[in-house]
Amino acid sequence: MRTYTELIQLPTFEERLNYLILHGKVGQETFGYDRYLNQYLYQRSEDWKRIRDYVILRDKACDLAHPDYEIYPDGRRRIILVHHMNPITKDDVINRPDYVLDPEYLITTTRDTHNTIHYGFKTGSRLILTERKPYDTCPWRN
Repeated sequence: MRTYTELIQLPTFEERLNYLILHGKVGQETFGYDRYLNQYLYQRSEDWKRIRDYVILRDKACDLAHPDYEIYPDGRRRIILVHHMNPITKDDVINRPDYVLDPEYLITTTRDTHNTIHYGFKTGSRLILTERKPYDTCPWRN
């Protein structure tokens, strides 16, 4: 399992990002029709709100807790997210094992960094991890 203690030992933002990256696929289902469960956790749970605030303060509102990457919120584009370093499942949300709300397994991110962790690309200017291949923008030309 990925941990905060291990993550903060990595000196660069890129090393931290590579430690967390999942190499998922866009559109891959995680909760499917049961997405309301994780939304309930993130939007209504007082326990989650308390832990979320703690993690943001602990990380000093820095992307991946890296001091050179402060997050300055400016609406939807640059909001502060708190990310589970180890993906959680529907059963985790329902049964709430300790690690779901344990700060040792949570980290602050921006939306761009969060998407990079899950899908391997970044829409901002800091980093692009997607390997380019011939015709990858025109799949019908394979």
